[in-house]
Amino acid sequence: MKQYILLAFLLLGLSSMTNAQQKMPTAQEMTVKNVDELEKRLKLTPTQKSVIYNYVFDMSKLQLDLIKRQQAGTTKEDDVTKFYKVQNDTNDKIRTILKGDQLPEFEKVLEDRLNGNTKKKKKNKKGKDKEEEEIVTGISGLKLQPQP
Repeated sequence: MKQYILLAFLLLGLSSMTNAQQKMPTAQEMTVKNVDELEKRLKLTPTQKSVIYNYVFDMSKLQLDLIKRQQAGTTKEDDVTKFYKVQNDTNDKIRTILKGDQLPEFEKVLEDRLNGNTKKKKKNKKGKDKEEEEIVTGISGLKLQPQP
């Protein structure tokens, strides 16, 4: 009887662990999220959006391939370097497409991504007013913030 109970708890624990693992996004999902953010912040034209989508999609496929190889333990030392080179090349290609005020804003987007800063809109209880809340990551995100 004890063995059956122990076996039931073991199976319950294993099933909860498998459900707790996060599903990895597809390259298309990553690309859509990335391009939508750029479209919103840079006010892209439809032509710019489609060209940037193609560039980012290729980079996302490479990124997912790298993640899968890291999880499998089959990465090489130069894989990460290769990814960063492709990422820099993609950013350079995007810069050639952007015009005017889009370039400085794109640099801000890249800087925010490097620093891990993202802004999230938050609704008040009544849902009428919106305010921006900055999410702080890294070690500074662990420090207690003074209450206003």
